[in-house]
Amino acid sequence: MASKQCVEEGIENIITDLKSRHPAQDEFIQAVEEILVSLKPLFETTNGSDYLNSFQVIAEPERVVKFRVQYPKFGADGAVELNTTTGYRVQFNSALGPYKGGLRFHPSVSESIVKFLGFEQIFKNALTNLPIGGGKGGCVFDPKGKSESEVRMLCESFMKGLYRHIGPNLDVPAGDIGVGGREIGYMYGEYVRLRGQPDMGVLTGKSTDFGGSKLRPEATGYGLVYITLEALKKYNHYRYLPESRRAGISTNCFNGLRVLISGSGNVAQFAAEKVLELGGIVCSFSDSTGSITSETGFTRAQLTEVCDLKNVKRGRLSELSGMSGATYHAGKSVWQLGLKCDIALPSATQNEITVEGARNLVQGGCWCVAEGANMPTTNEAVEVLKSKVDIYIPAKAANAGGVATSALEMAQNSARLFWTAEEVDEKLKGIMNNIFSTAYSTAQEFDRPWDLQFGANAAGFLKVYKAYKAMGYLKF
Repeated sequence: MASKQCVEEGIENIITDLKSRHPAQDEFIQAVEEILVSLKPLFETTNGSDYLNSFQVIAEPERVVKFRVQYPKFGADGAVELNTTTGYRVQFNSALGPYKGGLRFHPSVSESIVKFLGFEQIFKNALTNLPIGGGKGGCVFDPKGKSESEVRMLCESFMKGLYRHIGPNLDVPAGDIGVGGREIGYMYGEYVRLRGQPDMGVLTGKSTDFGGSKLRPEATGYGLVYITLEALKKYNHYRYLPESRRAGISTNCFNGLRVLISGSGNVAQFAAEKVLELGGIVCSFSDSTGSITSETGFTRAQLTEVCDLKNVKRGRLSELSGMSGATYHAGKSVWQLGLKCDIALPSATQNEITVEGARNLVQGGCWCVAEGANMPTTNEAVEVLKSKVDIYIPAKAANAGGVATSALEMAQNSARLFWTAEEVDEKLKGIMNNIFSTAYSTAQEFDRPWDLQFGANAAGFLKVYKAYKAMGYLKF
């Protein structure tokens, strides 16, 4: 059994070594450190030294692909300006199957961002218990405000650099921030042109018109609510509710609960839809320019307005400042407002909840946090939440519904099948329930009841560790 001092020194050495080999990549180091520190109880067991040594191998990407991406920018006067950026695909870990993870088109994309996302993806995918490894990619580009031609040409140029490195049994990218069905369609079309033949299994998130899966857009948001619901059923949260709000609670754990949601993209929209369906009260949305809140909760009709604004008009939430019963807060995140809630579902972007935001949640009565975005909480804020709220479900477990349904799309493509929405939804519920059960039971096994961060991280790590060991990757 490794001593606590040896474990501390081992963790420090791994972080120092990674920083020297991946300089100025703060987000990647943060993601590694979050998992590494949370796994201390595992490293202090009999096999702790072996686990710690293997972590060094898992924390290094198997391959990082970088390539040039060129696209035009059309001016109002008809002039065309050539833009160049760098495309990335981090093929992080293939121990459990083909690399699997999304492509992100956003101004914040960097090698560090893509590595952090790819690293998180390893353990998230492992928790689904599906045969998929971890990867991620993207480039610096903001589809907002761009013409259809500009978006299409960017997608085609990106695929020209990527197509040699992907395939149904090698690497299967999907969408992420800035990459939806439109962008996946353009990239798939270019892939077919370059290869000279169709291959439906090379990308997921496709339209259902050509090989996509039902419920893929909804999957991350629905899955987020399904795993939260499973946690609520397991945890006796009735003590938080006055008698007047307990009607029907035995069959519907969301009934009457106030829910804060950040973001207004796919994850936020479909999480809100499912919360409303289950009787919860959705009190907020946000985007990069501000937040919109409702004390009494948004109605289904108002949610439809938000979805239309974002999906069709591609506008900003500020345009809804006159919405009945709602208040727009320019330049403010949901977590800066000190709103009252029972449950928080951060679904916007990385590091959106700081220590200040975590404290605001606690003061507002929040007792359950489930992460819909990737690493939406800083490491310091996670410690605040874990010490103050009763249920904290990390992103690796809570937002795995999207990649799980992507894997279901891969299965449908491979078998030349097309499942109904009901079939996919049933499979998604089963996967999310199993993820919760795995994280919960792993935490219990190590005498850390309800430490779902440890449970999810340990379960995901051990699955990859055992696969690597069986393949001889950890023998010298």
